[in-house]
Amino acid sequence: MRKPFFLIATALLGLIPVVSSCSSSSETKDTTPVMSLTPAPIVIDVRSAAEFAEGHVQGAINLDINNGSFQAKLPSLDNSAGYALYCRSGSRSAMAAELMATAGFAEVRDLGALESAAQSLGLPIITE
Repeated sequence: MRKPFFLIATALLGLIPVVSSCSSSSETKDTTPVMSLTPAPIVIDVRSAAEFAEGHVQGAINLDINNGSFQAKLPSLDNSAGYALYCRSGSRSAMAAELMATAGFAEVRDLGALESAAQSLGLPIITE
């Protein structure tokens, strides 16, 4: 009779490390970075070069809609990529967004003014 009890006790003791290794601990934290599934948009500042130099969203490219550089560059831009546009007040970026939509660009967001664009994108405003 001692033999079955000994076998059961041994088997149960053998499971303790397995069970304890599966338990969750409140001290354990998942530090895996969360990655966005949507790629970041290409940010375009449609203001003048002087305005751009005074302050722009980090990583933005400057394509002035008033001097024609925006219109000249438009055919070479990837129309399947996502774009975020901004200017000083939102007027020029609205015009640029309309041009891009008419040209068949799939994803264009008009972010309005510089400050609202920086806030929407979660990026700082930098100066040169």
